[in-house]
Amino acid sequence: MDRTRLIIPAVGGLYEAGSGLVYAWIRFFSGLFLMPHGAQKLFGWFGDNIDGTAGFFSKIGLEPALPLAYLVGATEFFGGLLIAIGLLTRPAAVTAAVLLLVAVFQVHLGNGFFWNKGGYEYPLLWAILMIGIFFRGGGELSIDRAIGKEF
Repeated sequence: MDRTRLIIPAVGGLYEAGSGLVYAWIRFFSGLFLMPHGAQKLFGWFGDNIDGTAGFFSKIGLEPALPLAYLVGATEFFGGLLIAIGLLTRPAAVTAAVLLLVAVFQVHLGNGFFWNKGGYEYPLLWAILMIGIFFRGGGELSIDRAIGKEF
């Protein structure tokens, strides 16, 4: 890092120290934060279950609702786990991105932008994050890198 370009050169060391870890943190916590959404659907944790999800899907016209609810739950839980540990990172991230974009267009778009009004802000932000992870892959601190193979 060229510290002469920094407005506050003293923070250069901080930037250098964190730069090797920050992508791994983003990838890890993004995957980790997807997992409870899948756990709700698949395992009935956190106040929801697969029947509630399938009922919602059916109500908004996403059919076959029950298989789709299982697919969404598996993508969120197991895909989130794979993203968090950096294994099969790109397939998991693109699958999550597709799921989130479907949520944007099928569920949230009609509610406007802001998440607190049921809008598309939150799922679109997550979809963009998953697209970024898809293009970047597992990164330095991932199982993909440790085994020396990535998609």
